[in-house]
Amino acid sequence: MEYSLIILLLPMVMFLVLGLFGHKMSHRVAGLLGTTGLAVITALAYTVAVQYFSMPRIDGKFTTLIPVNFEWLRFTDALHIDLGILLDPISVMMLVVITTVSLMVHIYSMGYMHGEVGFQRYFAFLSLFSFSMLGLVVATNIFQMYIFWELVGASSYLLIGFYYTKPSAVSASKKAFIVTRFADLGFLIGILILSYFAQTFDFNTLTTGNALSSMAGKTFMGLSVGVWAMSLIFMGGAGKSAMFPLHIWLPDAMEGPTPVSALIHAATMVVAGVYLVARLFPVYCQVPEVLDLITYVGAFTALYAAVVACVQTDIKRVLAFSTISQIAFMMVALGVASADHGLGYMASMFHLFTHAMFKALLFLGAGAIIHAVHSNEMSHMGGLRKYMPVTHITFLIACLAIAGIPPFSGFFSKDEILAATFQKSAFWGIWMTVVAGLTAFYMFRLYYNIFWGKEANHEHTPHEAPKSMYFPLIFLALVTCLAGFIPFGEFVTSDGLPYHIHIEMSVAVTSVIVALIGIAIATWLYKDPNDKPARMATAMSGLYKWAYHRFYIDEVYQFITHKIIFNGICTPIAWFDRHVVDGTMNMFAWLTQTVSYKIRGLQSGQLQSYAWIFLMGALVIALLVICL
Repeated sequence: MEYSLIILLLPMVMFLVLGLFGHKMSHRVAGLLGTTGLAVITALAYTVAVQYFSMPRIDGKFTTLIPVNFEWLRFTDALHIDLGILLDPISVMMLVVITTVSLMVHIYSMGYMHGEVGFQRYFAFLSLFSFSMLGLVVATNIFQMYIFWELVGASSYLLIGFYYTKPSAVSASKKAFIVTRFADLGFLIGILILSYFAQTFDFNTLTTGNALSSMAGKTFMGLSVGVWAMSLIFMGGAGKSAMFPLHIWLPDAMEGPTPVSALIHAATMVVAGVYLVARLFPVYCQVPEVLDLITYVGAFTALYAAVVACVQTDIKRVLAFSTISQIAFMMVALGVASADHGLGYMASMFHLFTHAMFKALLFLGAGAIIHAVHSNEMSHMGGLRKYMPVTHITFLIACLAIAGIPPFSGFFSKDEILAATFQKSAFWGIWMTVVAGLTAFYMFRLYYNIFWGKEANHEHTPHEAPKSMYFPLIFLALVTCLAGFIPFGEFVTSDGLPYHIHIEMSVAVTSVIVALIGIAIATWLYKDPNDKPARMATAMSGLYKWAYHRFYIDEVYQFITHKIIFNGICTPIAWFDRHVVDGTMNMFAWLTQTVSYKIRGLQSGQLQSYAWIFLMGALVIALLVICL
């Protein structure tokens, strides 16, 4: 499968061509070039997937293939950084997910971004983003993954800040870049610790052996070195996947174009952390304490984000917090899994696959709505089902899927996650079932406020999106309807052996009932115009206010950074640098200048002066000798 290299090279070529020569192209040519290139990449990714999953298994498992690999940097005989392509079930699955969603975003952008200044630059950035994410998922070693990990961060910075004349977009792009840099510092330190003891960066070596055996008995601050290494690596994943408390960048990332939101939230940047944990899952199984940490962080993040989503009024922010909550579901599923019970692993990857499709559908649907009413606020919407029938039906399908209503894909993948959590403990099962109920509530609150409720006054009558925008909606809606019936466990599992998915009826019935309760409450509150939501918000004004302001986490960050770090630490350091360090150097300069000015006469060039000074010096020396 050496041709798989084209999947990586082509988007890079598209980025260079559009970036260097796009300004000489018309919008139509640049868009068609970028979209055609992505269509070729998608076709190649599907070819790789079909060919790979059609291969005969060895001992019941799919073979791991490395069709391309070459050494880039060598440190020791054992430790070196390679660049290559690794094909195994999760990387092949991710190729399909990334290229499918990215192609839909490219097609959608042809209509959504029509007439925008910087259209060619936008498609160049999309190609760079696709190249970065594809390189990340097929990396043969953890350092190659880190290189593409940083490229994903750089390209997301460019896309979020696409409207660079808009201060809020510039601020959001910087926020995303800086927050994830702090997390990536932990990731890099974790890589260095792990590779120092394991003496390898290679994924195959790390995941097939006992990579942490060389760390046995070594501790730091009461924790084993293995726990530190894997916790720091998870820190990088938590930053990219917007886990609490590193989630603050993701809601603000909505300042980028809506198709960018679909790309970041559905299939690429935010699932990178989940993919990282899944890639190193055999290593994480050796440190169950870190798996517990992943469970705690994921479960809290899922609940926190769901509560905040229940009161947001900007439709893109509702979907942003929904993404945080759903990614947390995937993290919890990995956290409750183990080497002996791999249901959570399979469920996490399954939900990653299905969520990518219906979340992309939700964001692209939101883009069509914003395109029609020129606002993100739900108060400017209402009654749009009459004007946008295609968007209405496809959006409803996505809402049913994310709420976990059968037979849509979200039901099957979320049911497996809930089954895995109940398998771990009833506490986590009940916790995540409650979060699933909140998910159904806030998604149908969003749905009713957009398509039902009181119709807002519009300057222009809303209309359906153009064909280039609603074709991706229809395609993703069809995938959302059918993806749940894929026998996912036959292809992607923690140990490589087939896992036959079966519905846990007790879990499934409970989750569906809880989801229906959430939908029923949303219907009662929001389907028809009434004052019940306002009265409920007043009755719970404290909780409502805190949730609306995201529990003031951003303000806490502002206080810590501005009041404590900048004013309390940086300002005194700056004063010391300016007055003590610079002052000392300035004093030396002043002293040198003053003294040299005073004694400059010693070098006047007058022979009489030199003779006089010589005579006086000789007399002084003579007197000193006589006296002493």
